[in-house]
Amino acid sequence: MTSQKEYLDKMAEMVVEMEDEEIGDLCREYLNEGYDPEDAIFNGLIKGMNEVGKLFEEEEYFISDLLICSDAMYNGIDVLKEKIESYGENNLATAVIGVVEGDTHDIGKNLVKLMLEVNGFNMIDLGKDVPCEKFVDEAIKNKAQFIMMSTLMTTTMANMKKVIDILNERNIRDQFIVMVGGGPVSESFAKDIGADAYSENANEAVKVAKSLIKNHENRNWKFE
Repeated sequence: MTSQKEYLDKMAEMVVEMEDEEIGDLCREYLNEGYDPEDAIFNGLIKGMNEVGKLFEEEEYFISDLLICSDAMYNGIDVLKEKIESYGENNLATAVIGVVEGDTHDIGKNLVKLMLEVNGFNMIDLGKDVPCEKFVDEAIKNKAQFIMMSTLMTTTMANMKKVIDILNERNIRDQFIVMVGGGPVSESFAKDIGADAYSENANEAVKVAKSLIKNHENRNWKFE
């Protein structure tokens, strides 16, 4: 019998090796053994995708490789999510998420979105190179509680502050929880620009977002 760790390592390897057609069968086999589907997503598929991100940063992988690796990850998730009770409920809170204007690096953003979806958040994905006004407009339109911004470039970090400035100018800053993250972003930067929170990675983003819900339940909006 294959151990859970062996399955998880194999899933991560299949994501890195771009085995997008074979990974679904492995995930089905894993579920048939009675193992936890959330473990497979976090410690198998996403672990592999994090490795892919490093290979991309080191210029060993190209955009075309990233897309196939992403397909492998999502093909695995499509199988596993059927066994996750909270997946698709999306009733904890609504968040708009995107990569700020001027930046097109979206691997980290996609992982955060995925992790939060698995944990019951309704995620509105604005994509990459998102204009500052759009974060605010879409948050209002979708009655979101969270605005989440990501960047991997120091040159575009200032656009995070611009979004918060727009919220302040419209006198609606206190209606939203603003979370920021990405390679060059730090907790001190988040405080400096007036964000509510910073998360270092996708796992941390889930913990931070859930704790913020508890801390903000008495605000002037409520969670549906």
